[in-house]
Amino acid sequence: MLLMFAAVCCAAPVGNAISAYVALKTDAQDDGGIAEGGSAADIPPRMLAAYKKAVQQVAQYVPRCQGMRWPILAGIAKVESNHALGRSIAANGDIRPKIYGVLLNGTGAGGNTTVVPDTDGGKWDGTSQGDRAVGPFQFLPSTWKSVGKDGNGDKVADPHNADDAALGAAVYLCGSGGDLTKRAQLRAAIFQYNHSGEYVATVLGWIDQYTAAAKDPDLKNVSDKVRTVIDAALSQRGVPYSWGGGNAQGPSYGICCSPSGKSGTDIRGFDCSGLTQYAYAKAGISLPRTAAAQAGVGQRIPASLGTSALKPGDLVFYATAPGHDSTIYHVGIYVGSGQMVNAARPGTVVRLDAANAMSGYAGGARLL
Repeated sequence: MLLMFAAVCCAAPVGNAISAYVALKTDAQDDGGIAEGGSAADIPPRMLAAYKKAVQQVAQYVPRCQGMRWPILAGIAKVESNHALGRSIAANGDIRPKIYGVLLNGTGAGGNTTVVPDTDGGKWDGTSQGDRAVGPFQFLPSTWKSVGKDGNGDKVADPHNADDAALGAAVYLCGSGGDLTKRAQLRAAIFQYNHSGEYVATVLGWIDQYTAAAKDPDLKNVSDKVRTVIDAALSQRGVPYSWGGGNAQGPSYGICCSPSGKSGTDIRGFDCSGLTQYAYAKAGISLPRTAAAQAGVGQRIPASLGTSALKPGDLVFYATAPGHDSTIYHVGIYVGSGQMVNAARPGTVVRLDAANAMSGYAGGARLL
């Protein structure tokens, strides 16, 4: 069984509701709400810029608010609109086509049976037949009237503008000045955004993934290619482990089954060697599919030299019988300071781990 594990581990292609959450479910949200990972890689750059800008601006409106950070806003926007996926986002933040939720007229469309009478004459939601949530953060017009802010400096507070909407969401979540570093207060703020326990749990899951993705190692004096590889790997933090998943193009559905019986067929993500294939492809380097085969590429670094011989960008190997490369069962990407980017095992996500987190250190390989 150990030899089979070594051969197969990485062998093949892991109240005052503000929104109309039920109105926007995207095809990209599969695997229990996890799409292509809780990482900055799945956020359009202009949207990410809006989230970060809102964090800097919110203190002007809620000075006592503590702990507002971009992963909180990203978690909300991921669930509400998948970061305005498929829309065009102009330099000034305007999003087109505009994002509208279902008409809240009690018909049950989108799963919502609450009647919400028109409050804006169609100014923001394009209809006077009732209200519907609008923009990437899915504000109801009545809520936007109280929290809407001008985030891009054009003197208009528009919920269809990325900067304005992100700032309005930050103001709303801050309330009268909460401390969002405290889990209970963060949970309460999200519940206030949408009165649903399921919604809160989903958003918190995304916030946790984006938070993990925001923590980068301190890379100094590395080449551009090394940085490209490490940045590519780090961008996938939060992506689920999928047995047999991932390739040079990115995350993919995996195969059945791991020695413990875990299938990757319904999980879009990476296994260990799928992740290394992806990261190195960004630097123009093609790797074999299995961890054991990857050990035959580049300059081999013997295990006898210890992890101190590793440099950022090196592949790190683990074997059931160190010294026998045919038994290599796992690979990671070393980032320095005793850490590696790791797709560890079923049930985990791509993350930073200590280089000694896996058993059977078997040396490394230097390709850059």
